[in-house]
Amino acid sequence: MTKEMLENIIARIEKLEEEKAAISQDIKDVYSEAKGNGLDAAILRKIVAIRKKNPKELEQEEEMLELYMGALGMLKEKD
Repeated sequence: MTKEMLENIIARIEKLEEEKAAISQDIKDVYSEAKGNGLDAAILRKIVAIRKKNPKELEQEEEMLELYMGALGMLKEKD
């Protein structure tokens, strides 16, 4: 590994970190805009997280959540 190669890699990482920080700020701004329009940012974050999951993973997670909540008596009784 040469000094030039190492410097190049470090510079690329630093540039990507700067871009990541800018994107993070942009995301915060969108959530703030949504909140200003009467939307709940926490719910929006949950929806974004859910949409990232594949359907099978989501189904398994929902089943486990229902199982645990049922065991704790947290589910409403079905009519």
